Amino acid sequence: MNLKIYYLLAILGVFSANNYAQEGLPIYSDYLTDNYYLIHPSMAGVANCAKVRLTSRKQWFGQDEAPSLQTLSLNSRIGESQSAIGGIVYADKNGYHSQTGAYMTYAHHLLFSRNEIDLNMLSFGLSFGFIQYKLDETSFLAEGFDPIIGGIEQSATNFNVDFGFSYHLLDFYAHATVKNLLKNDGINFNEQGLSYDNLRTYLISVGNVFGKAGSEWSYEPSLMYMYRDATKESSFDINAKVYKEMDFGKLWGGLSYRRSLDGAEFLDGSGVSSQKLQYFTPFIGVDYNNFTFAYTYSYQANSVVFNNGGFHQLTLGYNFNCRREKYDCNCPAIN
Repeated sequence: MNLKIYYLLAILGVFSANNYAQEGLPIYSDYLTDNYYLIHPSMAGVANCAKVRLTSRKQWFGQDEAPSLQTLSLNSRIGESQSAIGGIVYADKNGYHSQTGAYMTYAHHLLFSRNEIDLNMLSFGLSFGFIQYKLDETSFLAEGFDPIIGGIEQSATNFNVDFGFSYHLLDFYAHATVKNLLKNDGINFNEQGLSYDNLRTYLISVGNVFGKAGSEWSYEPSLMYMYRDATKESSFDINAKVYKEMDFGKLWGGLSYRRSLDGAEFLDGSGVSSQKLQYFTPFIGVDYNNFTFAYTYSYQANSVVFNNGGFHQLTLGYNFNCRREKYDCNCPAIN
């Protein structure tokens, strides 16, 4: 094994043996492919159909141990009530680190409008999740014994809670969610005593769908802001989405731009430069009868990157137990 690679793995072992500071279900751009429930528990059962969504995400094709993520989600109203349930299972792998998790969600939807034609609804959602973190050190000792590396597959399991609310008023919507409310004592500490037990993340999303009466076209600009409590990092998404009604269903697509508000410094020749993480994410999808198909590509537009390849993601979905479209609005997440 190359000596530099060995020392890199040794350092990884020092900081990772007692530090499983992953965030739970990663927050990508999946929500733009008709999948807001992945990041906002209050969106469980908000639509007039029960929804199943399967996503598969892969980065850096051709690279060993490249990041990958698979999710499966289901959410539905409970009969004709205002309550809903949902569930998410996922598997996330990044090099020698991996995590698998499962969430169960309860949501409740309060309708404030005088009738079911004018949409005015406030929703609350609460998710309970179990996450198992793993660090595979079995290949770290290729050149013999090292006292700081266990040479085994280490694992830990914790429990956490997400809470949020959503508000829909005709064509406008807003969501706010706190993810990982609980601290995970005993899991996310390193040898220097630095605490990583706070994985709390705040998400705020707002958007509006515009479209003329009788037109086949509609347009949805939206924003999402994300803030990580422990590291004080923040980022935002600016999104633009377009829909076209078709005989068989609906065509849609758009573009998302994600920008970190915090820079990272790196050596650039004889000086020190900095860059802020930024992604461009085009996506396209189709609703065919009760099925949904979507493709998403995320490109990291930074000067210093590990690989020029981006994230590729496929989304498959199915809607069932559909009720009639109640509301007179441009609200594809609801109707």
